[in-house]
Amino acid sequence: MTIEYTTRFAIDPFATAAMSTDELRHNFHIGNLFEPGRINLTYTHYDRMIVGGAVPTDGPLKLETIKPVGTKSFLERRELVVVNIGGPGDVAVGDGAHALGTRDMLYVGLGEEVAFTSQSAAAPAKFYFLSAPAHRKYPTRLITLDNAKRLDLGSQETSNERSIFQFTSTIETCQIVVGMTQLAKGSVWNTMPAHVHDRRMEAYLYFDLADNARVFHFMGEPSETRHIVMANDEAVLSPGWSIHSGCGTSNYAFIWAMAGDNVDYTDVDAVAIGDMR
Repeated sequence: MTIEYTTRFAIDPFATAAMSTDELRHNFHIGNLFEPGRINLTYTHYDRMIVGGAVPTDGPLKLETIKPVGTKSFLERRELVVVNIGGPGDVAVGDGAHALGTRDMLYVGLGEEVAFTSQSAAAPAKFYFLSAPAHRKYPTRLITLDNAKRLDLGSQETSNERSIFQFTSTIETCQIVVGMTQLAKGSVWNTMPAHVHDRRMEAYLYFDLADNARVFHFMGEPSETRHIVMANDEAVLSPGWSIHSGCGTSNYAFIWAMAGDNVDYTDVDAVAIGDMR
């Protein structure tokens, strides 16, 4: 089979507070997303978000349905956002195809058939994608970094100078919100001061890390924080009740994705640094 999937069930903050390192990683960490010639999926019970990776090598990889979705086709009742973090590739949507360079994003609406292809086997594409339930169909749209809404935040003094690219802020979606954050050279902190948003879950994919570099991803309730050590091309799930922040051993990039009750990026509950434990 070219598609494999795992399932992650929703965990409450009380259970999380008592977890060991291995238990935290088993429930929230997602590794092995990008295997040559395969599609790997994680079906979550956090707003039914699916986190996936596809690395086409010898030919197209079709995004076929899996049992937890419960429909005849993968996007029969879902929408999809794809971000390419590898070499040039193509995403076939219905009878058409869209070329995605590195860091290009494609939104695919309800009901479409999708397949992934690399333009070069020597430098294959690495498609990272997120899917959430949809209630209506919006048109397929290609968004590059130049088309995304950009916010420049932070400073060198606080080690968090970064550029935020809001991919989905310029298009309509049912509930999925996706963007990318790039930290400047010499900056290592993201999303600090932290926040929570109980209306939406979130997933992070950390990338552009050297093999010997790591990001310490912080999660948990503000008064009961935990951490997970992340390597390159690894993802982590953040329930709505949890903070989501990270500090790396060098600068890096990450793709953030949310699904839930609304698509308002600013709908967050801020956490003062002095209140964290």
